[in-house]
Amino acid sequence: MLTVGDRFPEFDLKAVVSSVPGEEFAQVTDRDEGGRWTVIFFWPKDFTFVCPTEIAGFGALEGAFAARSARLLGASTDSEYVHLAWRNDHPDLEDLPFPMVSDIKRELSSELGILDRGEGVCLRATFIVDPEGVIRFASVNDLSVGRSPEEVLRVLDGLQTGSLCGCNWKPGDSTLDAA
Repeated sequence: MLTVGDRFPEFDLKAVVSSVPGEEFAQVTDRDEGGRWTVIFFWPKDFTFVCPTEIAGFGALEGAFAARSARLLGASTDSEYVHLAWRNDHPDLEDLPFPMVSDIKRELSSELGILDRGEGVCLRATFIVDPEGVIRFASVNDLSVGRSPEEVLRVLDGLQTGSLCGCNWKPGDSTLDAA
């Protein structure tokens, strides 16, 4: 699995960006919105049970990520058409403010090393990528356990200080001196 310090792979994938007819799909690349942080999280399958709780949780915090100059992307190996059907079917996903990326060929998830060996779907992986394209945070959960979008936001805040952040640090707390 790629991890902290590795370069995040290049990608150019289809995504669902809207429920408005004629405006549903767009290409999303690693080069979009250059100079910003990227938070990209992967889920195993559309039309499942834990996944929409996480996706909605990230959606609720999209404005907080944007306020920190971070773009938010969600991805799985389902097609963009399945993403759209799920988005239109699930009330918590109707108005998502970030792209639902389709890695249907499993190229990005394979390069990242986050495919579950038994199921062939993405593990619950989360990456924070700095403006230079370097992974600064990587986390993977078991298929059965959802992650905390609030914790991902806290880690982004810590990374953006450029300082040392102690255990349970949160914005407004003092950072640590190395001297």
